[in-house]
Amino acid sequence: MYLPRAFAEHDLEALDRLAGRDRFITLITVRDGEPTVSHLPVLYRRNGEHVELIGHWARPNPQATHAGPALAIFHGPHAYVSPAWYPDKEEAARVPTWNYAVAHLRGTLSTFDEERALADVVGGLSIEHETAIGSDWRFEFERDNQRRQLRGIVGFRFVAESIALKFKLSQNHPMPNRESVASQLEAQPRDASRETAALMRERMTLESNGD
Repeated sequence: MYLPRAFAEHDLEALDRLAGRDRFITLITVRDGEPTVSHLPVLYRRNGEHVELIGHWARPNPQATHAGPALAIFHGPHAYVSPAWYPDKEEAARVPTWNYAVAHLRGTLSTFDEERALADVVGGLSIEHETAIGSDWRFEFERDNQRRQLRGIVGFRFVAESIALKFKLSQNHPMPNRESVASQLEAQPRDASRETAALMRERMTLESNGD
């Protein structure tokens, strides 16, 4: 990932926030020179600098036979930025751009298909997401008709070895431009635009406090 210094984020709490916003990754592996991509919900675990993702594939997924190097991507909020929003648009000949937050985790995949371990993954995912929507469905390991469905999946564990966080939030612009862009994004109808504005505000506050 192209990562200019101005946009590099080093605090892993920023990764926690991206994962907390949307525990749904793009998972990329390569075999025989060909990339394979899956889009998957995961359980996110961080202990200090140790980051682990746990999830599962459908068994027919070609990626389910992969163990080894992989790239996992968390996508954060993103928004179009119009050059019309910059106070210095004329003298600086500003052009359109896009603000966004994203995390690239490089690491190693291992797979598992033990019944109880798979049940823990399905159960953990269902608890997280059912709770988030105010529902109460639960995976019941004791029910044969639910347990049998575990045969259709393969579990994976991804351990991150390097983490790159890119928060491209107009940090390369003078403060009046950044203030204007944040205000314009706050007025947009898209939730993602307003989330992007909130990230911009956070970073401007951190800078003003000298952090």
